[in-house]
Amino acid sequence: MAKIRDYEGRYQLANELHARPFPVLTAPCRAAFVAFKQPVNVAERDREADRAHLIALLERHGVDHPQPEATHYFGKIGRHHLKWESHTEFVTYTIFEDGVAEVPFSAETFEMFPPDWIADAPGDRITSALVRVEMTDDYDALPRKLEEWFVPESLAASRVLDGEGVVAGDFRIDAGGHVRLALFVRSEMGRRRIGRVVQRMCEIETYKTVAMLGLMESRKLGPRLEEIDGELIGLMDEMQSNDAKADTTLQHLLGVSAELETSLAQTSFRFGATRAYAQLVNQRIEVLREQRLGGRQTLMEFMKRRFDPAMRTVEATEARLNAMADRAERAGNLLRTRVDVERSAQNQKLLASMDRRADLQLRLQRTVEGLSVVAITYYAVNLASYLADPFFKELGLPSTAAKAGLTVIVLAIVWGVLRRLQRSVE
Repeated sequence: MAKIRDYEGRYQLANELHARPFPVLTAPCRAAFVAFKQPVNVAERDREADRAHLIALLERHGVDHPQPEATHYFGKIGRHHLKWESHTEFVTYTIFEDGVAEVPFSAETFEMFPPDWIADAPGDRITSALVRVEMTDDYDALPRKLEEWFVPESLAASRVLDGEGVVAGDFRIDAGGHVRLALFVRSEMGRRRIGRVVQRMCEIETYKTVAMLGLMESRKLGPRLEEIDGELIGLMDEMQSNDAKADTTLQHLLGVSAELETSLAQTSFRFGATRAYAQLVNQRIEVLREQRLGGRQTLMEFMKRRFDPAMRTVEATEARLNAMADRAERAGNLLRTRVDVERSAQNQKLLASMDRRADLQLRLQRTVEGLSVVAITYYAVNLASYLADPFFKELGLPSTAAKAGLTVIVLAIVWGVLRRLQRSVE
């Protein structure tokens, strides 16, 4: 049987779907999660520095290094399990450990990450979370714990996966600088399902935080958009005035349009990423299949009340920026048309003036030509009469009559020669 040639990259593409496995966890357990992001040029950041930071952690425990160009890693380090992922804008680290701390969400959980190692991270912490997983079959005892662990005003809690578990969190940053997330599972929930839920909770927190960066960009851009909007209105008013200089107004309008296009270029990535992350947040919540826990708000309700308005603000800012850029472009086109019309009128006046000057020059040229004929005839008649005077005397012709005859002859010759020269030039 002939060997079938595989398309280049076929195995890599197939393996990519299985490259980021969910952790397998047994309740009770805990997790410490942190995401690092560089402040600027995230898409062009040095990803080797991110891998070097991971390798530095692995070498502390004598663990094998990931493959070159790897974007994910999962393995055992000491008595913990580490999950590392490299994303477009950030990298995430999650350490899992069996058992829970005696004090819920205590600082010792995050100390699973060495402090000096965190200080050397190639980027800043954009979010971190502590996840506590407990086993319970009595959901009636949960309200007391939730009241103690979280801020009641912001608490979101719901049953998930057909009631096999309860997720809870207030998405606030505690005194230690971390977000607190809790998962309570029944005895029938499997280890892989526990791992998937914990992973989803960390992803919801991460994507929600990164999506909120678009709101910061919108707030920074808002005041300047107000100023530009006023400038556009003023320029539109100037366009309607006959006293304003169209060229000056056009230059000002082009400057405003260029600034708007620059803002679009600078914010397009951030606003586009915000839309993508917001969709991921909603998708991650949907797969949990939430059910209400008592009278508490669900994660989806929390996002609709607190998160969705921020995303709508970003969408409104992006739409306003695009609308202002389009309006500036339309105004520029109208003003350029006005400038072209004015310049056409000026060109017509200039052409008319040039026609008048050409007509005057033609008349002057004809006058000069006439005078030239007279002058040439005058000198030619004098010269001819001087040469022909002896012949006139022998013939007995009067001098005056002879000059008159010569004048007619010479005038006709000179006029004929000039006309021939003019025709040859034309």
